[in-house]
Amino acid sequence: MRIVFIHPNYHSGGAEIAGNWPPAWVAYLTGHLRRAGFDDIHFIDAMTHHIGPEELRARLAALKPDVVGLTAITPAIYEAEEALRIAQEVCPDALRVLGGIHATFMFRQVLEEAPWVDVIVRGEGEEILVNLMEAVRDGRWPAERRKIRGLAFKDGEEIVATQAASTVKDLDAIDPDWSILDWDKYIYVPLGVKVAIPNMARGCPFTCSFCSQWKFWRDYRVRDPKKVADEIERLVTDHGVGFFILADEEPTINKKKFVEFCQELIDRGLNKRVTWGINTRVTDIYRDRDLLKFYREAGLVHVSLGTEAAAQLKLDLFNKETTVAENKEAIRLLREADIFTEAQFIVGLDNETKETLEETFQMAWDWQPDLANWSMYTPWPFTPLFQEIRDQVEVFDFSKYNFVTPIMKPAALTRGELLDGVMKNYRRFYMRKALFHYPWRGTGFRRRYLLGCLKAFLKAGVGRTFYDLGKAGYWGPQTKGKVDFHFDDSRKIADAQMADWEASADRAAKAAERRAAVKAQMGERAEERRAFKMPEVAACGGGKQQMDEEA
Repeated sequence: MRIVFIHPNYHSGGAEIAGNWPPAWVAYLTGHLRRAGFDDIHFIDAMTHHIGPEELRARLAALKPDVVGLTAITPAIYEAEEALRIAQEVCPDALRVLGGIHATFMFRQVLEEAPWVDVIVRGEGEEILVNLMEAVRDGRWPAERRKIRGLAFKDGEEIVATQAASTVKDLDAIDPDWSILDWDKYIYVPLGVKVAIPNMARGCPFTCSFCSQWKFWRDYRVRDPKKVADEIERLVTDHGVGFFILADEEPTINKKKFVEFCQELIDRGLNKRVTWGINTRVTDIYRDRDLLKFYREAGLVHVSLGTEAAAQLKLDLFNKETTVAENKEAIRLLREADIFTEAQFIVGLDNETKETLEETFQMAWDWQPDLANWSMYTPWPFTPLFQEIRDQVEVFDFSKYNFVTPIMKPAALTRGELLDGVMKNYRRFYMRKALFHYPWRGTGFRRRYLLGCLKAFLKAGVGRTFYDLGKAGYWGPQTKGKVDFHFDDSRKIADAQMADWEASADRAAKAAERRAAVKAQMGERAEERRAFKMPEVAACGGGKQQMDEEA
């Protein structure tokens, strides 16, 4: 049975300015499938190779797959749907499978707008996909499809969601097959080396209101640090990887295992062969301030911090559980440990103004991170914050939900003015860094890395790919009134998805009412207990004096 995976051909001018990122999902799925006995697996990276519809048709015609599978984040969903439509034309007998975070939560939307999608894998794909492929191989598909957990599909006019599958409990049993990737194409521009995105843990115990990752991965699980180090060693030795970023939401949550991982890299000498970066929380940096130099010794050179906002009001809105003062201190601590810092700011909510944009710039310059990013707030349609502000969302063209397009329109700004304000922050920050910091601060690796980052920004800026500026027609402040983000106004929320949202909101409201009633009842009982005076009870020996704890 031949399986062909495709990575959708989607580009936005965001994270890819730093290079081509290897699609880790295909390595993890392929590894698990191979262990289950599926060997005829092929991969088409349409994004990295810029493969258009005609070339995709030709490749699928040549491969003649039995199964075509894709995964997609929200902005890539239409490209993924189109690739499966092409698969329907070229190989109509092949099973067409879609996975990923968007399809997991928006399966009703996807199945209504793309009825040629045969089945959606909801949640972590490794175990669900093996069960699905075994059913296809053994001739049990589609007769037994309702018995397989973690799927969604159309049965006539009915949209069926089978019982949710459990999360992968034994992460150490997952052995990714990185050989399926064409490694010469995945280069990290700042250092000019091959880059990988391995996975150490899944899940996140925090519930930031704008984020959906904690909902997708559900419970938090960590792999054996030795197993992760084994994987890094293979990536370095077999594929020549010189830089990696841990894909985890926050790899430092489990301090003990993160320290063990760092020690493994040092003991194996991998810290001399590969450098790496992470995303993490400000609070973890503050907690581990005495370990930061040890982390640097292990090869950690880049930390991206979810500072998110310069104003405490926004941090509270995002449910970040951090303070502005902690953000500044974390950046100082990392700088002292010779670890590059990247501060992330979220802008573009309803209350954004010219003054608040200026505030984020002044705060960023005061904190002095090595890098700063201003990301447009993107209202993922499956997050708590989206449900709170849904009435304010006017754009449902998900191809623009990419952190660089202003989906929301602030009350005090046009979208063009918001984009111009963000570009003004970028221009000032990096111009000052280029003139007064990067060429003169530090020597050797530090200087080379920072100049490499500047090169990546300049390359994207000159090519007009940064923030999709070329497509939007932005050429500076003089064009802020003329920019066109090319929103597809025909895109709407499907009736089935809207009905599901409303039912979920109704269930949530009823649950909140029950919680409030229980809380009130408990409060009443507490009052009753306080009103009832307990009689004095004699201690051992007949006295009323209890033994002093210190004694």
